[in-house]
Amino acid sequence: MSAKDRKVTLKTSIGFGLTDIMGGGAFTIIGAWLLFFFTTFAGLSPVQAASIIAIARIVDAVISLFVGSISDNLLKYKIGRKFGRRRFFLLIGSPLMLAYVLLWVSGMSYWYYLLTFLLFEVIAAMVLIPWETLPSEMTKDFNERTQMSTARMFLSGTGTFLATFVPGQILAVLGQDNSYAFLINGAFFAILFAVCIFISYKSTWERELTPEEEQALAQQSMEGRKSFSDSLKEVGEVLKGYITTFKIKAFRKHLGIYIFSFTAKDVFNATFVYFCVFALGQSSTLGANLLSLSAIGIPITILAGYLMIKLGPANLFKISYSTMIICLVGFYVVYLTKPALMIPLLFVIAGLYQVGRSILEFTPWNVFPFIPDVDEIVTKQRREGLFAAVMTFARKSSVAVATMAVGLLLEFGGFVEGAAAQSTQAISTIVYTMVIATAGLLLVSLGIAFTFKLNRNTHDILVNEIDRLKAGGLKSDVDSETREVVENLTGYNYDEVWMDNNDEVKTSKMEIA
Repeated sequence: MSAKDRKVTLKTSIGFGLTDIMGGGAFTIIGAWLLFFFTTFAGLSPVQAASIIAIARIVDAVISLFVGSISDNLLKYKIGRKFGRRRFFLLIGSPLMLAYVLLWVSGMSYWYYLLTFLLFEVIAAMVLIPWETLPSEMTKDFNERTQMSTARMFLSGTGTFLATFVPGQILAVLGQDNSYAFLINGAFFAILFAVCIFISYKSTWERELTPEEEQALAQQSMEGRKSFSDSLKEVGEVLKGYITTFKIKAFRKHLGIYIFSFTAKDVFNATFVYFCVFALGQSSTLGANLLSLSAIGIPITILAGYLMIKLGPANLFKISYSTMIICLVGFYVVYLTKPALMIPLLFVIAGLYQVGRSILEFTPWNVFPFIPDVDEIVTKQRREGLFAAVMTFARKSSVAVATMAVGLLLEFGGFVEGAAAQSTQAISTIVYTMVIATAGLLLVSLGIAFTFKLNRNTHDILVNEIDRLKAGGLKSDVDSETREVVENLTGYNYDEVWMDNNDEVKTSKMEIA
């Protein structure tokens, strides 16, 4: 059966989404526990621990930029034509996931942790960037893409739950002062991630090339190997391509919402265990159990998939961020008042927070498959890998900045690594970093969400216009509604899109915002 005749079923969507057990699980554990592990069992200061995460992610962010381009162009080579330009990276990434366990060996040097974390970050990027483009490869249908993204986020929520629940249970059995608990946890998840990624490889496919694309590939193969200067020019073109993604208005807004909201989540995750242990005087096991309420996000993801179609992404963003901000206020009130029923109240607030958090994680990657469609009407190209790489670069850079900022704040706030208790100043630093910094970032995302126009209706209008133009329709025949939608989503005047020569596409826009 040819790729264009294959249908995306529920089984297919689940198989595709299993990779986000790793995407959701690995980085939840890293965000919630790695800084704590480094400062508690590795003997590193907050700044040393944060610098490992920051340096590795900045280096990885740069590498990630090239992963998208390599994936986009892998069909030029036999290995890409045999295994697929996207799926090839799943095949080799599956066994490499076993490197995850190396992160959780206690008592090693600073350089050991830096190099092992960098290794895992690169492997994860090599898997996730090509994988994220598969919905755009497998189907053009809005509902099928939403089904795939919903399955993905359902499984990401499952991964997030396991990543918070399993460590808590292991710590409860082996003791919260036992470093082997983290090593056992790492080994369990390394094997789980490897299996899930391999299943995704077996469950997915890629779109068939058009005759024009096959002819272009054949021509490139006949041209043979490029000279060094040609290779440098090609790298320059790749970098130029990344810059051009920011000319797409819908992508700029989407990226802003994504980066500010996910960075807010990172700050919360990095400080929450510290908040529970030092600000509230509770155990790290309680912190893990509160985080494990992420299980609530699993059914919420199904509801969010329905609301994505009915309400659109902008409204989901608003619901998510408002809910989380209210919960942050709740955590702060508990800290100030220390009520008699503190623990039950913490579970209520944490559960509600996880509702907002699950929608926060669900929505951006449900929107992403539609961004390349907006780009296509401007460039007449399919650049899924390019956009995925830019999102990954921006995300990892923001994580690096946020983690380093948290480490610096803890250090200058007087936090002492390995100490059973912290000073009043250090505790205040933990509390205000978690509450104020997280809420501030969410407010920025909320503001952008009010201006975000991409939804099911506008996407249908956009895709119909692309199909009309591909069929030879004249731009002069466009109706006023379609013109307005195209201009709102792309940021270009309609006369500047779908040019006969992409080099003629003007860089001027209708508006900058």
